[in-house]
Amino acid sequence: MPQEPKKRHSKARKRTRRAAISLASISLLKCTNCEQATIPHQVCKNCGFYAGKKVTSIGQVKVTKA
Repeated sequence: MPQEPKKRHSKARKRTRRAAISLASISLLKCTNCEQATIPHQVCKNCGFYAGKKVTSIGQVKVTKA
């Protein structure tokens, strides 16, 4: 037999528990290369730099028409 709750939790107790489960806003930093807002510890999506070094080449994709 599975375990069942012994007593019912009150509305206040249930709501205070759920109040702690909330979404946090995303903190943004300025990229040191292009001054765009970026997520910390991530490669900049605008220029491809991370920690002052070029990591990826963004925007240099060739498009060929078939």
